Amino acid sequence: MSKPTVFLLDDAVAAGWSPFAETRPIGELRFGALTLRERALLALGGTGGDHVGCACLEGFEEPDAGAITELPSHAPSTGCWVWLSRAAVDLAAFVAPTPSAPLTLRIDSEDVARYYAPGAALPDSLESLDGGEESVPRQEIAGVVLNGPWDLVEANARCLTADLLHLCAGRFEDALPAGVQLVGESLVSLGADVEIGPGVILDTRNGPIRLDDGCTVDGPARLVGPLHLGPGCSVFGGHLGALSVGPRCKLRGEIDSTVICGFSNKAHDGYLGHALLGRWVNLGAMTTNSDLKNNYSQVRVSTGSGNHDTGLMKVGVFLGDHVKTGIGTLLNTGTAVGAGSNLFGGSMPP
Repeated sequence: MSKPTVFLLDDAVAAGWSPFAETRPIGELRFGALTLRERALLALGGTGGDHVGCACLEGFEEPDAGAITELPSHAPSTGCWVWLSRAAVDLAAFVAPTPSAPLTLRIDSEDVARYYAPGAALPDSLESLDGGEESVPRQEIAGVVLNGPWDLVEANARCLTADLLHLCAGRFEDALPAGVQLVGESLVSLGADVEIGPGVILDTRNGPIRLDDGCTVDGPARLVGPLHLGPGCSVFGGHLGALSVGPRCKLRGEIDSTVICGFSNKAHDGYLGHALLGRWVNLGAMTTNSDLKNNYSQVRVSTGSGNHDTGLMKVGVFLGDHVKTGIGTLLNTGTAVGAGSNLFGGSMPP
C-alpha cells in the first residue's frame, strides 16, 4: 500500500514560539527521541513531511528536514495527512489508521490531524485544524499538544522515557568497557562506535539511556536517564540528566532537564537547566542560567509575541539558533534570546 503524504502545519500558536519560529518550523524542534516532524512521519507511516503555514521561512533548508511549501490544490494520489506541528503522539500507544474517507484525529479533544482522500480538494489556506465539518469522524489518540516551548521542556523527560523504551532494544552490560559503572535496571542502548571512558556512571534508575552512533563520553561523568545523545555527540565530564540532544553536540558541566536541537557547544563548566536550545548555539565557559525564582512563584516568559504565564515553577532559558554567550555569562529565569544574538559583558541580560 502506498504511503500517504504528510504536511505539518504551523498554526498561529506555533508562530508565537519565539525565539525559534523566526528561523525554523516548529516541527524541526526536538521532543523526546525525535524531532516533532520525525515523530509525525513515523506515527503515520507517511512520506514527505514538508511544512505549511510558515511562508515567512521560505528558503529554510537543512539536511534531513522538511521544506517550506504550500498545500496543493488537491490531495496527491496517495492521500495526505495535515498534522499540527506542535502535536506529539504517544508512539507506543498509537496505531496508524488507514482511512479511505476524511478523518480527524484529536488529542485531549483538540483537532491535531486531518486526512484527505486521494484527489480530494484541499483548503486554499489553512491556519488551524480546529473545527471542520461535523460529519467527519473524529478519533481520539494518546499524546500531548504543546502550547509553548516551556511545555516542550516540561514534558520532554516523560516523552523521552516512553520513546526509548518503545524504539530501542537491549541492555549492553557486556559491551561496556572496564571502569564504567551501571546503576539501575532500565534500558541502556548503544549505537555503533560508541566510546565510553573509565570513570563514567550510567544511572538508569529514573529512566533509560541511549547513545547514538559515534558518541564519546570521557570520565569522570555521570549520565542520568532518561537521556538520549544524538549521533556524534561528545561528553567531556560532568553530571547530565533528563536530556534530549540532537547530533554533533559537545557537552560538559551540569545539564539538567534540557533539550538541545543539535550542533551546539557547551564544552565547559556551568549550569544549564530546564532549557531549550536551537541549533549552532555556543555557550562560553561558565555560562550559567537560573531556572527558579527566589519566591518560588510561577515563571512568566517575555517573547516577541508578548508575555506568557508558563504555569510552571521551574523554567530555564530559550536560546534561538546561532546564539553565542561570552565567558561567565549569567542568564536569569525564563530568559528568551533571539536567534543570532551575541551576549557578553559583566551584567545579566534582561
